[in-house]
Amino acid sequence: MRKHTLSVIVITKNEEDRIETCLKSVVDIADELIVLDSGSTDATVEICQKYTDNVTITDWPGFGKQKQRALDKATCDWVLSIDADEALDKEMSDALVELLKQDQIKHTAYKLPWGVTLYGTTLKHGRSARAVLRLFKREGSRYTLDEVHETVVPEQGSTGVLKGFLLHYTHRDYGHGLDKAAQYAWLGSQKYHRKGKKSHGLFLALLRAIWTFFLVYIIRRGFMDGSVGFIMAMTYAQVNFNKYVGLWILEHRSKDQAK
Repeated sequence: MRKHTLSVIVITKNEEDRIETCLKSVVDIADELIVLDSGSTDATVEICQKYTDNVTITDWPGFGKQKQRALDKATCDWVLSIDADEALDKEMSDALVELLKQDQIKHTAYKLPWGVTLYGTTLKHGRSARAVLRLFKREGSRYTLDEVHETVVPEQGSTGVLKGFLLHYTHRDYGHGLDKAAQYAWLGSQKYHRKGKKSHGLFLALLRAIWTFFLVYIIRRGFMDGSVGFIMAMTYAQVNFNKYVGLWILEHRSKDQAK
């Protein structure tokens, strides 16, 4: 018998081809399933309504603010934040159920090992070989309000790692991967500019890209994921380059406006 309740929160927009896999992986373990949709024009909302009555259509204020809105709606002891392009594998689902059966849970938050899955390969190395903080006690937790790459700030305490994989179907196809990389790079530029971070010039942007490739492909052993590992290392390098180029352009625009 479970001793703790679980809220699952999801934010969506035009995810009809992926959201059902996500929801199927959590519907049987969630005490409440909360979806915030920011104006889907496909069948996303209708699919979500098959799994939960708690679907809200909102505007789009950015990733951090939207996830905080979803968190504000949660009422259970623990919260699992999962994206529309993700799904729990069976080992992780079982581990989560066992965790919620414990009288006293040791940690106040848990990281979930990512299993980035694209082009028919689940990556085990490179930047994909990391765990993301997605499971946390509801009381005392909040999201940073960043436009992109938001993080949850859990209640003070220790953080554990859950067994299994959080499967991440990050790209529908290569074109979608390019579009997504460009979007995240530009949002990152704007975020850094708003926070007053400096680009330090275009040459440093190039060096950052080279370092990113070396870090992902060599140090974190992305080469062990074969051809897809090489593609991903190049993608991360390109994103980092574009992010700092965008920041450099925003800096110069601000200087011109100040004249």
